[in-house]
Amino acid sequence: MFEFKDIKKTFKVDFWDPTFTVLNSLSFKVEEGTMCGFLGVNGAGKTTSLKILLGFIKPDAGIVEFSSKLGLSKSEIFSRIGFMPERPYFYPDLTGREFLKYMGSLSKLNSRLCNENISRWTKELSIDFALNRKIKTYSKGMLQRLGFAVTLLHDPQLIILDEPMSGLDPVGRKEFKDIFKKLNQQGKTVFFSSHIVNDIEEICDHAVVIDKGDLFYSGKLNDLLEKNATDQYEICYFDKKTEKNNMEILTGYNQAVSFVEAFLKNDNSLTSFVRKTMSLEEIIYKVRND
Repeated sequence: MFEFKDIKKTFKVDFWDPTFTVLNSLSFKVEEGTMCGFLGVNGAGKTTSLKILLGFIKPDAGIVEFSSKLGLSKSEIFSRIGFMPERPYFYPDLTGREFLKYMGSLSKLNSRLCNENISRWTKELSIDFALNRKIKTYSKGMLQRLGFAVTLLHDPQLIILDEPMSGLDPVGRKEFKDIFKKLNQQGKTVFFSSHIVNDIEEICDHAVVIDKGDLFYSGKLNDLLEKNATDQYEICYFDKKTEKNNMEILTGYNQAVSFVEAFLKNDNSLTSFVRKTMSLEEIIYKVRND
């Protein structure tokens, strides 16, 4: 759907200060139809990358290429992208409905389709009850829901979200994740940044991980987890003799299989036999501290 090719970006805080590098020849590709998490600690360069992706700022070097399926011209491409920034701005004295209608007009939606989409997404995001209230009365979680509704209003093919679950309570986080999954099942490409590893691991099939402006990993999430799997096996079983559930952790596949074969001969019941893997959070922590 899009590709970063050797993107470099530097900034200077003050005229007399030396420049500092935020992105260092960053290259990665996000394929069409994927649910891709963009992961890195605060300050890793995620927001800068998104600003470059959306054309808000220019890189010092490198290019961003979009799939021709999004369009051939810049205006055509960006008309098929939905973006929600980490800190969106809302007109506080408009009602939620007025703001959504205004944003729909900017996307050139006709009145009927705009109203249909407002009704659909505000109900889906549980913000329909507040549409006739002024935005200045909204809580942070309500603003997140309104911002997400705006992002989806024009039915984008590529959905880009910067820390979309910031400020949401646990119920809201689950609701957003469920909507991400639903959009992805409909063929949408979802690319969202987060510094919370569990969010990425729970729902994404692909991940792009950056650290201090450098690429740490880009690809299938399962491949990264499998690559960092241990040689330990967790065996859970029911011991008929003691009538208790037990667990053993053994090192080495052959040793684990021998153990299973031995206790199955005594008519015990195997509950689970799994290879232990590091979590995504453990993998990143390990690499950062090696």
